[in-house]
Amino acid sequence: MALTLRLSVLAILAMVLALPKNLAIAQEFSSEDHRFQVTTLAEGLEYPWGLAFLPNGDFLITERPGQLRLFRNGALQDGRIPGAPRAADNGQGGLLDVLPHPKFEENNWIYLSYSGGEGKSLGTKVARARLVDDRLVDLQTIVEVEPESSGGRHFGSRLAFGPDGMLYITTGDRGSPDRSQDLSDMAGSVLRVTEGGKVPPDNPFVGRDGVAPEIFSYGHRNPQGLTVHPESGRLWSVEHGPRGGDEANVLTAGANYGWPVITYGRSYAGFRIGEGFAKEGMVQPATYWVPSISPSGMAFYDGSDFPAWEGNLFVGALSGQVLVRLELEGDKVTGEERLLKDLDERIRDVRMGPDGKLYLLTDSPDGALLRLDPVN
Repeated sequence: MALTLRLSVLAILAMVLALPKNLAIAQEFSSEDHRFQVTTLAEGLEYPWGLAFLPNGDFLITERPGQLRLFRNGALQDGRIPGAPRAADNGQGGLLDVLPHPKFEENNWIYLSYSGGEGKSLGTKVARARLVDDRLVDLQTIVEVEPESSGGRHFGSRLAFGPDGMLYITTGDRGSPDRSQDLSDMAGSVLRVTEGGKVPPDNPFVGRDGVAPEIFSYGHRNPQGLTVHPESGRLWSVEHGPRGGDEANVLTAGANYGWPVITYGRSYAGFRIGEGFAKEGMVQPATYWVPSISPSGMAFYDGSDFPAWEGNLFVGALSGQVLVRLELEGDKVTGEERLLKDLDERIRDVRMGPDGKLYLLTDSPDGALLRLDPVN
């Protein structure tokens, strides 16, 4: 009988080991308004950074070391999608965001942000390519943030198409704060270009001598989240402060968001930075976080699974290891709740799926694709 029991245990163990790698596993959580579960759809992603949805139901996922991955029919596909731009995996840099063209079904364009350059000189870049038969073709770099510089910090790199059809790109200050106030420099800004990377004639600084005409707003430190409000059409971003002073901002053409002249953060040595918390001509954040949570991807909720969350803004937090839910009245933040504290994961990206569900990416060498589902 002991032999039979031992064989049964071994058989069960063999069955467990044989389960599909992408088997959905759910954990239950609660918020102030809803009970929900977090379903793990895929694991084994190497520092995933960006998530995008295609009209045929496929998902695209970037891995920071340089791979573009495909999630299809509920499973993460083996191998990488060939043809992605060569990214420099350096510090916070690598292959970063991914975004389909709004008319992807007609033109097959995919947009990718990444850090690249020659040798130790790197900068934020944006390329586009056509996705054909599960490979990228016709690759072309359409935006290069100049000047390039050494180091692996603050590339920004979130992408979004606005309701105006323009492509918006966040860029970080590359660890050199004064670049964010230099309008001849594309670092520390949100850029606005056409789908092909050209400068729109109605950009706020077009025609000014010595100014980079791609700039839409400036005075940003390291914005790693960007999304469009589904009703107002206004762009929102989140950015990393130094020691404290992370911000959520409503973006306005030509506006100066203050870094490093004003900030609610301090230097890593504990000293004050700049001139204080406010200055005439510089925009205050919609909300800020002290201590830092290291905000990253973000999305507005406009699904039907969680009615009380309608219109809320969800922000992933890296060092905070939470999902932040912000309640809004217009452009004013009126409440905050921190979810998934017990998940113990760095949340890199947050996306609203075409099925009306929230999807997350966790930031780790064994990162995961997660989905929030209601618990009735």
